[in-house]
Amino acid sequence: MGKGIEYATIAELQGLIRGKEVTPVEVVQALLARIDKYDASLHAFVTLTPDVALERASAAEARLARGEPLGPLDGIPYGLKDVINTAGIRTTGQSKILEHNVPQHDAFVEARLKAAGGVLLGKLTTYEFAHGGPSWDLPWAPAMNPWKKGYLPGGTSSGPGAAVAAGFLPAAVGTDTGGSIRMPAASCGIVGVKPTYGLVSRQGVLPNTFSFDACGPLTRTVEDAAILLGAMAGYDADDISSVERPPMVYTRDLNAGVAGVRIGWVRGWYDGDPSCHPDIPDAIERALQALSSAGAIVEEVELSDLLTYQDCKTTISITEMFSAYEHEFRTRPQDFGTMFRNKVLPGALIRAEDYFQALRQRTWLCDELARAFREFDILASAGWMTVAEPAKPDKLDKFLRPPNITTPFNIGGQPAMNIPCGFSREGLPISLQLAARNFDEALMFRVGHCYQTLTDWHTRWPTEGLLQ
Repeated sequence: MGKGIEYATIAELQGLIRGKEVTPVEVVQALLARIDKYDASLHAFVTLTPDVALERASAAEARLARGEPLGPLDGIPYGLKDVINTAGIRTTGQSKILEHNVPQHDAFVEARLKAAGGVLLGKLTTYEFAHGGPSWDLPWAPAMNPWKKGYLPGGTSSGPGAAVAAGFLPAAVGTDTGGSIRMPAASCGIVGVKPTYGLVSRQGVLPNTFSFDACGPLTRTVEDAAILLGAMAGYDADDISSVERPPMVYTRDLNAGVAGVRIGWVRGWYDGDPSCHPDIPDAIERALQALSSAGAIVEEVELSDLLTYQDCKTTISITEMFSAYEHEFRTRPQDFGTMFRNKVLPGALIRAEDYFQALRQRTWLCDELARAFREFDILASAGWMTVAEPAKPDKLDKFLRPPNITTPFNIGGQPAMNIPCGFSREGLPISLQLAARNFDEALMFRVGHCYQTLTDWHTRWPTEGLLQ
């Protein structure tokens, strides 16, 4: 599949639009045609918004013609995970509970993207309330992975991951509570970023777990993720977790290289684990060797095992999530999907003592990560333990699964990013996870961008599966 508009990056589209080689309307029309051709098998979109997209694209085109100053995303199409409120546009949370919900106000992040000149193509598939999936008993089918027919794109930002990988749009916004941006990024061979907790407002985003929820970008390149995060981030007085910080241009130091950057390799989180795909350890080692050859200082570091982080996160998460939807559980439990209901109802049984002990454990784990970041600038590991997995509609879900390698940085709140670093023997993407100190997204992007200048994994796109 040759590269055209469908796989142009944000940075490339900015150049094409501002150079008047293509118009925003032409970009939208090309992407809508592609979505119409292929999304029937991928189910990446819950709600497509062609009229909104064409109206915003026309407005961007008019600003360009008048020579007005352009926003950082002027004319750039994007999609939103369907837990992010959009005024006048249905926001379902992928649940029958909100099947006909049309918010009156935009979420803060949507207002930011709109003000930056972005062009909304639609709302993207997720798991029910960004938890407990994939499910086949909801009003919408789960998204599928364009890399291989019948395989899943990972969750819970499943539609955003599939849409970016399929060439439906260059950018999407997802949410991440325990890895829900980074898992689909890993499974779909794209870039996924969980920003520092509090950097991006969650106002107007359907809750999962207040203590961990974060909004972040899914894009094709690290550069694009830096551009998108710069447009998304900002202080919001209506979100009590929002942190007031000066605006950042995350692309400023992308090309500064990695000489002298200290990388702590958390090899013990995945290497030797029976649930880890056999091709992943070698791919991660090769990625870190590439960064070492570019001047980074790579040393192994040991941290608490993943199960310790996962137990802490799960105890807090299901307690807070049951609390968020307690009224609906009491008044219309039959309208939840089976998987969501089975996963979240146990939150009603968590004792206050257990929740309190999990909060104490979280403090200890945060201290552990803070100590590691005093020694290292970046922590690196596998981005996910497996490659994309087949969809199994008849398979019963388990309440407890192998721990997520992404969860520690939800516990600690640090920024973390998954970027493609190879392919498995099945031809499915493998991902590297990089994390940085709180609010040091700029360094994390710098290291990831350096890796992408040394490799071409991020330039490879599905050639089969999508077309079947």
